[in-house]
Amino acid sequence: MRNRILAFALALALGPMLAGPLAAAEAVATFAGGCFWCMEPPYDKLDGVKSTVSGFMGGDVRNPSYQQVVRGGTGHAEVVQVTYDPEVVSYETLLAVYWRNVDPFDGDGQFCDRGPSYRPEIFWQTEAQREAALESRAELAGRFDNEIAVDITEAGEFWPAEDYHQNYYEKNPVRYKFYRWNCGRDSRLQEVWGDEAAAATQ
Repeated sequence: MRNRILAFALALALGPMLAGPLAAAEAVATFAGGCFWCMEPPYDKLDGVKSTVSGFMGGDVRNPSYQQVVRGGTGHAEVVQVTYDPEVVSYETLLAVYWRNVDPFDGDGQFCDRGPSYRPEIFWQTEAQREAALESRAELAGRFDNEIAVDITEAGEFWPAEDYHQNYYEKNPVRYKFYRWNCGRDSRLQEVWGDEAAAATQ
């Protein structure tokens, strides 16, 4: 009897702690869109996005360094992993932001950054994400004459990049803005998306 009372008291004490992380809805989305520095800002500004983390996915090297990935041979792409509340922002909205932050016709890199590590790719976490991503790509294929060169792939293990890459646009705003301008990212996005790019990028 005494053990049952102790167990009940422990459950009452731990209940709020255990329930806390489950109280808010949470989901993860992963996108490769060239330089991961540039993929964080458009998601950070969205209501319902809890965090963005720059990192790597899609390869077969465990815990790769940035230098390993950009040198090539790891199979990884630079990605941004977005943690979001699906009750506030939908995955379809995240996809819309994604497309308007990439050149969907360039599968060999993005803007000035070339090679497989900078390829555009959508990594789906759930079957619902896969279906939504395929549908969104099909819609774009019907809109543009050029072939859409973005693969849609099941997510693998996510490896965070080094700390100095996280929130780079906030830590080093002058360098970030110069890099983004020098890489021709915004000018190309304007060519592809027109006014839609201005609304979705930052």
